Amino acid sequence: MSPRIRALALVLLLAGILVGGVVLSAVTGQLPITPTEVAGSLLRAIGIDTAWAPTDPIVESTLWVVRFPRILMGLAVGAALAVAGAVMQAVFGNPLAEPGVVGVSSGAALGAATAITIGASVLGGPGVALFAFVGGLLATLLVYAVARAGGRTEVVTLLLTGIAVNAIAQAGIAFVLFVADTASREQIVFWQLGSLGGSRWDQVALVAVVAAVGITVALLLARRYDLLALGERSARHLGVDVERLRIVSIVLVALLTGAAVAFTGIIAFVGLVVPHLIRMIIGPAHRGLILASAVGGGALLVVADLLTRTLVGGAELPIGMLTSLVGGPFFFWLLYRQRRRSGGWA
Repeated sequence: MSPRIRALALVLLLAGILVGGVVLSAVTGQLPITPTEVAGSLLRAIGIDTAWAPTDPIVESTLWVVRFPRILMGLAVGAALAVAGAVMQAVFGNPLAEPGVVGVSSGAALGAATAITIGASVLGGPGVALFAFVGGLLATLLVYAVARAGGRTEVVTLLLTGIAVNAIAQAGIAFVLFVADTASREQIVFWQLGSLGGSRWDQVALVAVVAAVGITVALLLARRYDLLALGERSARHLGVDVERLRIVSIVLVALLTGAAVAFTGIIAFVGLVVPHLIRMIIGPAHRGLILASAVGGGALLVVADLLTRTLVGGAELPIGMLTSLVGGPFFFWLLYRQRRRSGGWA
Protein backbone atom coordinates (compact mmCIF):
# COMPACT_ATOMS: atom_id res chain seq x y z
CA MET A 1 0.00 0.00 0.00
CA SER A 2 1.42 3.38 -1.05
CA PRO A 3 1.99 6.08 1.61
CA ARG A 4 -0.72 8.24 0.02
CA ILE A 5 -3.30 5.44 0.20
CA ARG A 6 -2.26 4.68 3.79
CA ALA A 7 -2.66 8.33 4.73
CA LEU A 8 -6.10 8.54 3.12
CA ALA A 9 -7.24 5.31 4.82
CA LEU A 10 -6.02 6.59 8.19
CA VAL A 11 -7.77 9.94 7.76
CA LEU A 12 -11.03 8.16 6.90
CA LEU A 13 -10.64 5.86 9.93
CA LEU A 14 -9.96 8.80 12.25
CA ALA A 15 -12.89 10.70 10.73
CA GLY A 16 -15.13 7.74 11.52
CA ILE A 17 -13.88 7.70 15.11
CA LEU A 18 -14.46 11.45 15.30
CA VAL A 19 -18.04 11.18 14.03
CA GLY A 20 -18.76 8.36 16.48
CA GLY A 21 -17.30 10.40 19.34
CA VAL A 22 -19.34 13.45 18.36
CA VAL A 23 -22.59 11.46 18.28
CA LEU A 24 -21.89 9.78 21.63
CA SER A 25 -20.94 13.10 23.21
CA ALA A 26 -24.12 14.73 21.96
CA VAL A 27 -26.44 12.01 23.33
CA THR A 28 -24.61 11.28 26.59
CA GLY A 29 -25.17 13.28 29.74
CA GLN A 30 -27.47 13.83 32.70
CA LEU A 31 -30.27 14.53 30.23
CA PRO A 32 -30.49 11.58 27.81
CA ILE A 33 -31.00 12.61 24.21
CA THR A 34 -31.56 10.22 21.31
CA PRO A 35 -29.45 10.29 18.10
CA THR A 36 -32.59 11.05 16.10
CA GLU A 37 -33.25 14.14 18.24
CA VAL A 38 -29.67 15.28 17.61
CA ALA A 39 -30.08 14.79 13.87
CA GLY A 40 -33.48 16.51 13.90
CA SER A 41 -32.12 19.49 15.80
CA LEU A 42 -29.25 19.89 13.35
CA LEU A 43 -31.59 19.63 10.36
CA ARG A 44 -33.95 22.19 11.88
CA ALA A 45 -31.00 24.56 12.34
CA ILE A 46 -30.42 24.57 8.59
CA GLY A 47 -34.13 25.03 7.82
CA ILE A 48 -35.29 21.43 7.37
CA ASP A 49 -38.16 20.44 9.66
CA THR A 50 -38.51 16.72 10.38
CA ALA A 51 -40.44 14.55 12.78
CA TRP A 52 -37.14 13.81 14.53
CA ALA A 53 -36.71 17.36 15.83
CA PRO A 54 -37.00 17.57 19.62
CA THR A 55 -40.19 19.15 20.94
CA ASP A 56 -38.83 19.78 24.43
CA PRO A 57 -37.12 23.19 24.62
CA ILE A 58 -34.86 21.88 27.39
CA VAL A 59 -33.42 19.28 25.00
CA GLU A 60 -32.88 21.94 22.34
CA SER A 61 -31.20 24.26 24.83
CA THR A 62 -29.00 21.48 26.19
CA LEU A 63 -27.74 20.66 22.71
CA TRP A 64 -27.06 24.19 21.48
CA VAL A 65 -25.95 25.87 24.69
CA VAL A 66 -23.98 23.09 26.37
CA ARG A 67 -23.09 20.09 24.25
CA PHE A 68 -22.51 21.36 20.71
CA PRO A 69 -20.15 24.19 21.76
CA ARG A 70 -18.25 21.79 23.97
CA ILE A 71 -17.88 19.21 21.20
CA LEU A 72 -16.72 21.75 18.64
CA MET A 73 -14.29 23.27 21.14
CA GLY A 74 -12.77 19.84 21.73
CA LEU A 75 -12.46 19.27 18.00
CA ALA A 76 -10.81 22.66 17.38
CA VAL A 77 -8.47 22.50 20.38
CA GLY A 78 -7.43 18.90 19.67
CA ALA A 79 -6.70 19.72 16.04
CA ALA A 80 -4.75 22.86 17.00
CA LEU A 81 -2.60 21.10 19.61
CA ALA A 82 -1.89 18.08 17.40
CA VAL A 83 -0.85 20.23 14.42
CA ALA A 84 1.25 22.42 16.72
CA GLY A 85 3.04 19.27 17.90
CA ALA A 86 3.61 18.08 14.33
CA VAL A 87 5.04 21.47 13.35
CA MET A 88 7.32 21.57 16.40
CA GLN A 89 8.62 18.09 15.64
CA ALA A 90 9.32 19.16 12.06
CA VAL A 91 11.15 22.33 13.08
CA PHE A 92 13.21 20.75 15.85
CA GLY A 93 13.74 17.53 13.91
CA ASN A 94 12.90 15.64 17.09
CA PRO A 95 9.92 13.39 17.91
CA LEU A 96 9.99 14.50 21.55
CA ALA A 97 9.12 18.11 20.75
CA GLU A 98 5.62 19.06 21.90
CA PRO A 99 4.06 22.31 23.15
CA GLY A 100 3.43 20.92 26.64
CA VAL A 101 6.71 19.05 27.07
CA VAL A 102 8.92 22.01 26.17
CA GLY A 103 6.92 24.56 28.13
CA VAL A 104 5.00 26.37 25.40
CA SER A 105 1.62 25.48 26.93
CA SER A 106 2.77 26.67 30.35
CA GLY A 107 4.04 29.93 28.86
CA ALA A 108 0.71 30.47 27.13
CA ALA A 109 -1.15 29.65 30.35
CA LEU A 110 0.98 32.19 32.24
CA GLY A 111 0.11 34.83 29.67
CA ALA A 112 -3.59 34.05 29.88
CA ALA A 113 -3.52 33.99 33.70
CA THR A 114 -1.78 37.36 33.70
CA ALA A 115 -4.45 38.73 31.39
CA ILE A 116 -7.23 37.69 33.75
CA THR A 117 -5.46 39.09 36.79
CA ILE A 118 -4.61 42.53 35.39
CA GLY A 119 -8.02 42.93 33.79
CA ALA A 120 -7.19 42.32 30.13
CA SER A 121 -10.14 39.93 30.12
CA VAL A 122 -12.40 42.98 29.80
CA LEU A 123 -11.42 42.84 26.13
CA GLY A 124 -13.18 39.49 25.94
CA GLY A 125 -11.82 36.27 24.47
CA PRO A 126 -9.39 37.99 22.05
CA GLY A 127 -7.71 39.85 24.91
CA VAL A 128 -6.97 36.69 26.87
CA ALA A 129 -5.98 34.83 23.70
CA LEU A 130 -3.56 37.63 22.77
CA PHE A 131 -1.75 37.39 26.11
CA ALA A 132 -1.70 33.60 25.80
CA PHE A 133 -0.21 33.90 22.31
CA VAL A 134 2.54 36.24 23.54
CA GLY A 135 3.36 33.92 26.45
CA GLY A 136 3.51 30.88 24.19
CA LEU A 137 5.62 32.75 21.63
CA LEU A 138 8.16 33.87 24.24
CA ALA A 139 8.42 30.34 25.63
CA THR A 140 8.90 28.91 22.14
CA LEU A 141 11.60 31.44 21.26
CA LEU A 142 13.42 30.67 24.51
CA VAL A 143 13.32 26.93 23.88
CA TYR A 144 14.49 27.41 20.31
CA ALA A 145 17.38 29.70 21.30
CA VAL A 146 18.67 27.39 24.03
CA ALA A 147 18.06 23.96 22.46
CA ARG A 148 19.66 24.71 19.08
CA ALA A 149 23.42 24.17 18.96
CA GLY A 150 25.60 23.46 15.97
CA GLY A 151 22.60 23.25 13.66
CA ARG A 152 20.87 20.47 15.59
CA THR A 153 18.75 19.91 18.67
CA GLU A 154 20.00 17.60 21.41
CA VAL A 155 17.33 15.55 23.17
CA VAL A 156 18.78 16.24 26.62
CA THR A 157 19.00 19.98 25.95
CA LEU A 158 15.45 20.03 24.65
CA LEU A 159 14.08 18.24 27.71
CA LEU A 160 16.11 20.28 30.19
CA THR A 161 15.05 23.51 28.49
CA GLY A 162 11.44 22.37 28.69
CA ILE A 163 11.81 21.59 32.39
CA ALA A 164 13.31 25.03 33.03
CA VAL A 165 10.62 26.86 31.03
CA ASN A 166 7.87 24.88 32.75
CA ALA A 167 9.38 25.69 36.16
CA ILE A 168 9.62 29.40 35.38
CA ALA A 169 6.07 29.48 34.01
CA GLN A 170 4.69 27.61 37.02
CA ALA A 171 6.47 30.02 39.35
CA GLY A 172 4.95 32.90 37.42
CA ILE A 173 1.50 31.35 37.65
CA ALA A 174 1.99 30.86 41.40
CA PHE A 175 2.87 34.55 41.78
CA VAL A 176 -0.15 35.57 39.71
CA LEU A 177 -2.32 33.37 41.94
CA PHE A 178 -0.86 35.11 44.98
CA VAL A 179 -1.71 38.62 43.79
CA ALA A 180 -5.03 37.78 42.09
CA ASP A 181 -8.44 38.28 43.63
CA THR A 182 -10.64 35.33 44.53
CA ALA A 183 -12.58 35.19 41.26
CA SER A 184 -9.44 35.38 39.11
CA ARG A 185 -7.72 32.81 41.30
CA GLU A 186 -10.53 30.34 40.79
CA GLN A 187 -10.37 30.79 37.01
CA ILE A 188 -6.61 30.24 36.93
CA VAL A 189 -6.78 27.09 39.07
CA PHE A 190 -9.57 25.81 36.86
CA TRP A 191 -7.41 26.39 33.78
CA GLN A 192 -4.48 24.44 35.17
CA LEU A 193 -6.68 21.36 35.44
CA GLY A 194 -7.89 21.67 31.85
CA SER A 195 -11.55 21.48 30.90
CA LEU A 196 -13.88 21.97 27.95
CA GLY A 197 -16.79 22.75 30.24
CA GLY A 198 -18.47 26.13 29.87
CA SER A 199 -17.40 26.59 26.25
CA ARG A 200 -19.28 29.39 24.53
CA TRP A 201 -19.98 29.93 20.86
CA ASP A 202 -17.85 33.09 20.66
CA GLN A 203 -14.89 31.21 22.14
CA VAL A 204 -15.47 28.28 19.81
CA ALA A 205 -15.56 30.61 16.82
CA LEU A 206 -12.23 32.22 17.76
CA VAL A 207 -10.42 28.93 18.36
CA ALA A 208 -11.93 27.38 15.24
CA VAL A 209 -10.78 30.28 13.06
CA VAL A 210 -7.26 30.18 14.51
CA ALA A 211 -7.10 26.40 14.13
CA ALA A 212 -8.35 26.54 10.53
CA VAL A 213 -5.85 29.25 9.58
CA GLY A 214 -3.00 27.49 11.40
CA ILE A 215 -3.71 24.11 9.81
CA THR A 216 -3.94 25.72 6.37
CA VAL A 217 -0.58 27.46 6.83
CA ALA A 218 0.99 24.23 8.10
CA LEU A 219 -0.30 22.35 5.04
CA LEU A 220 1.16 25.04 2.76
CA LEU A 221 4.53 24.60 4.52
CA ALA A 222 4.40 20.79 4.44
CA ARG A 223 6.66 20.45 1.41
CA ARG A 224 9.30 22.64 3.04
CA TYR A 225 9.15 20.52 6.18
CA ASP A 226 9.81 17.46 4.01
CA LEU A 227 12.88 19.15 2.58
CA LEU A 228 14.02 20.29 6.04
CA ALA A 229 13.91 16.66 7.18
CA LEU A 230 16.72 15.95 4.68
CA GLY A 231 18.99 18.27 6.63
CA GLU A 232 19.48 22.02 6.79
CA ARG A 233 22.22 22.09 4.16
CA SER A 234 20.22 20.00 1.70
CA ALA A 235 17.11 22.12 2.34
CA ARG A 236 19.03 25.33 1.63
CA HIS A 237 20.44 23.88 -1.59
CA LEU A 238 16.86 23.06 -2.64
CA GLY A 239 15.76 26.65 -2.12
CA VAL A 240 14.32 26.62 1.41
CA ASP A 241 14.92 29.68 3.57
CA VAL A 242 15.47 27.65 6.73
CA GLU A 243 15.59 30.51 9.22
CA ARG A 244 12.47 32.14 7.83
CA LEU A 245 10.70 28.78 7.90
CA ARG A 246 11.62 28.33 11.56
CA ILE A 247 10.44 31.79 12.56
CA VAL A 248 7.10 31.36 10.77
CA SER A 249 6.70 27.92 12.35
CA ILE A 250 7.46 29.23 15.84
CA VAL A 251 4.82 31.95 15.49
CA LEU A 252 2.39 29.36 14.12
CA VAL A 253 2.94 27.02 17.09
CA ALA A 254 2.51 29.88 19.55
CA LEU A 255 -0.70 31.00 17.83
CA LEU A 256 -2.25 27.52 17.82
CA THR A 257 -1.20 26.72 21.39
CA GLY A 258 -2.11 30.15 22.75
CA ALA A 259 -5.61 30.06 21.31
CA ALA A 260 -6.21 26.56 22.70
CA VAL A 261 -4.82 27.23 26.18
CA ALA A 262 -6.64 30.55 26.50
CA PHE A 263 -10.03 28.87 26.89
CA THR A 264 -9.41 25.27 27.93
CA GLY A 265 -6.34 25.31 30.14
CA ILE A 266 -3.31 23.05 29.91
CA ILE A 267 -4.09 19.86 28.00
CA ALA A 268 -0.79 18.04 27.77
CA PHE A 269 0.65 15.42 25.43
CA VAL A 270 -1.91 15.74 22.60
CA GLY A 271 0.78 17.28 20.40
CA LEU A 272 3.20 14.49 21.31
CA VAL A 273 1.06 11.36 21.09
CA VAL A 274 -1.05 12.08 18.00
CA PRO A 275 1.56 13.13 15.39
CA HIS A 276 4.06 10.54 16.60
CA LEU A 277 1.63 7.63 16.31
CA ILE A 278 0.46 8.85 12.92
CA ARG A 279 4.04 9.18 11.69
CA MET A 280 4.66 5.56 12.71
CA ILE A 281 1.68 4.46 10.60
CA ILE A 282 1.88 6.56 7.43
CA GLY A 283 5.47 7.74 7.39
CA PRO A 284 7.13 11.16 7.62
CA ALA A 285 5.51 12.97 4.65
CA HIS A 286 4.19 16.10 6.31
CA ARG A 287 1.13 16.86 4.18
CA GLY A 288 -0.60 13.64 5.14
CA LEU A 289 0.86 13.82 8.64
CA ILE A 290 -0.53 17.29 9.34
CA LEU A 291 -3.96 16.51 7.92
CA ALA A 292 -4.24 13.21 9.81
CA SER A 293 -2.94 14.88 12.99
CA ALA A 294 -5.68 17.51 12.79
CA VAL A 295 -8.39 14.86 12.46
CA GLY A 296 -6.77 12.57 15.02
CA GLY A 297 -6.26 15.37 17.55
CA GLY A 298 -9.90 16.41 17.25
CA ALA A 299 -11.06 12.81 17.63
CA LEU A 300 -8.81 12.22 20.65
CA LEU A 301 -10.04 15.26 22.54
CA VAL A 302 -13.71 14.65 21.75
CA VAL A 303 -13.42 11.05 23.00
CA ALA A 304 -11.32 12.12 26.01
CA ASP A 305 -13.92 14.73 26.96
CA LEU A 306 -16.64 12.10 26.71
CA LEU A 307 -14.66 9.90 29.10
CA THR A 308 -14.17 12.74 31.58
CA ARG A 309 -17.96 13.11 31.79
CA THR A 310 -18.79 9.40 32.08
CA LEU A 311 -15.98 7.60 33.94
CA VAL A 312 -17.05 8.88 37.36
CA GLY A 313 -20.75 9.12 38.11
CA GLY A 314 -21.93 12.55 39.21
CA ALA A 315 -18.53 14.17 38.67
CA GLU A 316 -16.35 15.41 35.83
CA LEU A 317 -12.66 14.59 35.63
CA PRO A 318 -10.23 17.28 34.42
CA ILE A 319 -9.40 16.52 30.81
CA GLY A 320 -5.80 17.63 31.30
CA MET A 321 -5.39 14.95 33.96
CA LEU A 322 -6.77 12.27 31.64
CA THR A 323 -4.52 13.18 28.71
CA SER A 324 -1.51 13.25 31.05
CA LEU A 325 -2.35 9.78 32.37
CA VAL A 326 -2.23 8.50 28.77
CA GLY A 327 0.55 10.73 27.46
CA GLY A 328 2.95 10.35 30.39
CA PRO A 329 3.61 6.60 29.92
CA PHE A 330 3.77 7.15 26.15
CA PHE A 331 6.43 9.81 26.69
CA PHE A 332 8.48 7.43 28.83
CA TRP A 333 8.19 4.81 26.11
CA LEU A 334 9.44 7.30 23.51
CA LEU A 335 12.43 8.15 25.70
CA TYR A 336 13.26 4.47 26.19
CA ARG A 337 12.88 3.78 22.46
CA GLN A 338 15.09 6.71 21.49
CA ARG A 339 17.72 5.73 24.06
CA ARG A 340 17.90 2.19 22.71
CA ARG A 341 18.25 3.48 19.15
CA SER A 342 20.97 6.02 19.93
CA GLY A 343 22.74 4.07 22.66
CA GLY A 344 22.42 6.99 25.08
CA TRP A 345 20.40 10.02 26.05
CA ALA A 346 22.04 12.50 23.68
